[in-house]
Amino acid sequence: MSVNYNASEGTTMAFANTENADAENRTDRAYTSVKGNNKQMRKLSVWIARHLSQKQFILVLALLVGIGSAIAAQILKLLIHEIEHILISQFDVTHANWLFLVYPVVGIYLTALFIKYMVRDDIGHGVTKILYALSRRQGNIRGHNCWSSVVASALTIGFGGSVGAESPIVLTGSAIGSRLGQLFQLDHKTMMLLIGCGASGAVAGIFKAPIAGLMFTLEVLMVDLTMASLLPLLVSCLTATCITYAWTGVSPMFEFQLNDPFVVDRVPTAVMLGVFCGFISLYFTRVMNSFEQVFGRLKNMYAKLALGGIVLAVLIYFFPPLYGEGYSTISVLLNDGVGRQANSVLNNSLFYGHSEYLLLYLGLIILLKVFATTATNGGGGCGGTFAPSLFLGCLGGFVFSRLWNEYGLLHVSLPETNYALLGMAGVMSGVFHAPLTGVFLIAELTGGYQLFIPLMIVSVASYLTINAFEKHSIYAMRLARKGELLTHHKDRSVLTLMSLDAIIDKERPLLRPDMYLGQIVQTVSTSKSLHFAVVDLKGGLMGVINVNKMRKIIFRSELYKMYRAKQLMRQPEVVLRTDDSMQVVMDKFAHCDAGTLPVLNPEGVFVGFVSRSRLYASYRQVMKDFSEE
Repeated sequence: MSVNYNASEGTTMAFANTENADAENRTDRAYTSVKGNNKQMRKLSVWIARHLSQKQFILVLALLVGIGSAIAAQILKLLIHEIEHILISQFDVTHANWLFLVYPVVGIYLTALFIKYMVRDDIGHGVTKILYALSRRQGNIRGHNCWSSVVASALTIGFGGSVGAESPIVLTGSAIGSRLGQLFQLDHKTMMLLIGCGASGAVAGIFKAPIAGLMFTLEVLMVDLTMASLLPLLVSCLTATCITYAWTGVSPMFEFQLNDPFVVDRVPTAVMLGVFCGFISLYFTRVMNSFEQVFGRLKNMYAKLALGGIVLAVLIYFFPPLYGEGYSTISVLLNDGVGRQANSVLNNSLFYGHSEYLLLYLGLIILLKVFATTATNGGGGCGGTFAPSLFLGCLGGFVFSRLWNEYGLLHVSLPETNYALLGMAGVMSGVFHAPLTGVFLIAELTGGYQLFIPLMIVSVASYLTINAFEKHSIYAMRLARKGELLTHHKDRSVLTLMSLDAIIDKERPLLRPDMYLGQIVQTVSTSKSLHFAVVDLKGGLMGVINVNKMRKIIFRSELYKMYRAKQLMRQPEVVLRTDDSMQVVMDKFAHCDAGTLPVLNPEGVFVGFVSRSRLYASYRQVMKDFSEE
């Protein structure tokens, strides 16, 4: 017994010693990971390292990110509601109001001033900025994004900007996750996870949709789903949802009552609606991209404001449902069970009382919504495309079903409220290229869980339709064109994460074309490199000298005054550019025998050299870091 006891005691002591050693190692790493002289942060990091494992620590951070995202979402919704209530609650619904020509312009002007003089940074296209931070900035999002998007989008939307609050709040949530990661000097993969936690928490918090928040992160932000990442994402989503429940109640964001269950006879119409939503999504994406380029060519802030303000104000004056997020219109159409309430969307317009023009009115809004949204952001406002997608989908589904019923096609009656809801899922799936997000978001947003099958049919049909014409979502297409988009394709993702600038050797001495051989030998003698650039006075590359190919003459001093650099240099097989994507860089090395290639900037000025060995070493390291759990 004593032997067994001693053995057990020894095992226990050995295990304890191992744990103590691991804890000490974690403590040392925690102490050295925090930069600067912040003693409080160092003490906190040491305490965390002693008492929490890495997985536990990440779960705590995910919890904090979920709390911050939910609070930010509710503050933003409150600000928007209060501004809208103050400005338009007293309007007479029986006629158009000239203030619709003023409020939107004031809103985007105030937002533009706030961004220019307070933020001093571009905060538009929130989700696109997140994707860029994931792929090119090591997950670093600037600190002001924790609050600046909330203020800017509240001003924009409250005064009538025809955009959504969801993209700004997703950027806010992701910024909170990024700042926490930066605070504790976490690695790139953990930073990506915390950004995903912020985004999913923001979607879950603002929509009361935890599953949709998770799906959004996986489909749109393209964060890989592993067992190591699933739990933190769920913690963030559930935390944000619970806080929102406590703040606003447990009822869905939109009240929806299913009065007509889905039947098999309507499957063909669900497919048709999906295709219709796919084309609406394609129209929205393509037109927005083209109209954005118009604003992009305007360099003056006031020119952008003038164009955006005029377009937005005129559209809202004639079509008041374009004011703000458009959620009031969605609520009306989702609850128009008897077919009468829909006419209320004509309130405050020149069409008031002319219900016979309702379908024409809604059809024009579907066509013009993209111009109102783009004018808002292009003119200087701040907002996203979540709400416009839901708005377009609801109107598209309602118009589709109303027209179908009026013409009595196939002798199948379509419940208009159901198809308005299905349309929301269809357009969202198409615009974001995220069918699962569309399905779960609409189900959670409205409580329409009994329509899962038609939601899936419409979402898939819409996604397949737009995917045949446009391979990337409205968020990703801007980065995809530049080769800066992170995807689920591991090899491509690794190349995207790599930076050409990080592997350029800029320390090699430069040679002039009139330098003698003796001067060349003296200049390169202290360098271990073999390739040297010959440049002109402006820094332009004239040729490359390979020391290996000069061995027959470099040891003959009598030749030092006979040869000049311009006689010894050779033109490189291939030249790299600083704006080349890493995929292009890899392809150039693959199609030539050179071990080292020169790099030029867009102006043709020589920057440095990239070696094949250094390129491949960087690739292997990034692949290793990317693949680690």
